Amino acid sequence: MKKEHLEMILEDINGKFDLVLEGYTALDKKLDTRFDELNEKIEINSFKVDTLNKKVDGVAAELKAHRLDTEAHRKVYGVRED
Repeated sequence: MKKEHLEMILEDINGKFDLVLEGYTALDKKLDTRFDELNEKIEINSFKVDTLNKKVDGVAAELKAHRLDTEAHRKVYGVRED
C-alpha cells in the first residue's frame, strides 16, 4: 500500500471520528439541557407539595380546634358519633 493511499484512509477515518465526536457533544448538550429542565420542574413541584402540606396542616389544626370547641359545648350543640 502506498503512503498516499494510507494517508487518504487515515484522513477519512479522522473525518468520521470527528463526526462521531460532534454527535456526542451535541447529545451531551441536549442531555444537560433536559437535566436542567427536569431539575427546575422538580423544584417547582417540591414547592407546590410543601405549600399543599402547609395548607393541609392548617386545615387539620382548625378542624382539631373546632372539634375541641364543639366537644366542650356538647350539651349546647348535641354532638354525636354514630
